[in-house]
Amino acid sequence: MPLESRSSSVQSRPVNAAEVVDADIRSGAIIVLDHSHAPATPEGAEVIQGLSKTPKQLSPKYFYDDRGSQLFEDICQLPEYYPTRTEAWILETYATEIAAITDSHELIELGSGSSTKTRLLLDAYRSLWADRPDTCHYLPVDISGGILHSSVVQLQSQYPEFWIQGLLGTYDQALDYLAHSNERSRLLFFLGSSMGNFSPADFNSFADRVAQSLKPGDYFLLGVDLEKDLEILKAAYNDAQGVTAAFNLNMLAHLNRRFGGNFDLDAFSHEAVYNTADSQIEMYLHCHRDCRVQFDRLDFAVNFQAGESILTEISRKFRLDRLPQQLAERGLTTVKTWSDPQQWFGLLLCQATTS
Repeated sequence: MPLESRSSSVQSRPVNAAEVVDADIRSGAIIVLDHSHAPATPEGAEVIQGLSKTPKQLSPKYFYDDRGSQLFEDICQLPEYYPTRTEAWILETYATEIAAITDSHELIELGSGSSTKTRLLLDAYRSLWADRPDTCHYLPVDISGGILHSSVVQLQSQYPEFWIQGLLGTYDQALDYLAHSNERSRLLFFLGSSMGNFSPADFNSFADRVAQSLKPGDYFLLGVDLEKDLEILKAAYNDAQGVTAAFNLNMLAHLNRRFGGNFDLDAFSHEAVYNTADSQIEMYLHCHRDCRVQFDRLDFAVNFQAGESILTEISRKFRLDRLPQQLAERGLTTVKTWSDPQQWFGLLLCQATTS
């Protein structure tokens, strides 16, 4: 899960994403990305395809309406959920070193959320460039207009010496945009072990796209969750407060609103299991009774049988000693790695060698 911890001001008032994004677009604070350089995919086609498979599956991107993004923020505060605080410790300990090595002038964060951990890097760059004001650009990328608006407003106030502009869209849209606008030295970072949500093939494809969005010498900072004790993993995705369950079920509510669906959320429950063979957590929505779901805006219906499940997300766990070779094959050479004392989480700083 691409996760950031939540600052209290994000939850101070409800945000109408459409209104704030429209205002931010007019002011230039947010750019809405599109797929002008990519093949068009009919809206909802991915839903139809995924629910027509055996077993059924849905893309994790449908977690992310504004409520889903806020639930992500809540998850990061949970005592069971170690990745956020562990990654934050690594960043707090090594941010100054990361800034000194990279000395980049444009920072881009994929899946920025509230950008809370990012402030550790921004503080390090602020110190590095104390005698060079207005040197740094920061571009947070997120799919939630409400969260992105809140983050941009806060950061513009807290870091007036930074040029800050939000990019509203998906990872693919952001990488496409970056590939067509690459003039400054860059650090692209992807925290929260979000690359763990990709299958091995998709991981390689995404790493290829990252390398293509950078010019030789640019940097890529990757956060990854590492293999560890099974009980720690299980607890992280099955929290006692049920926040992860609410986050998982919210996907169905999002699909109902977006595509005119009639999922009965009471017919489904959250399930998270660890697949030892593939070293990954798998999140499912388990159906408890026979039902038929209709999507009016997609002209599509699908039947569910009691006991059937929908795969909504995988979260792969990695070994820090194996990833550098895999990334090198994609044109990303690992410069340095960092971890915490328990070896629960890792950061890899890579440099692009091809474009």
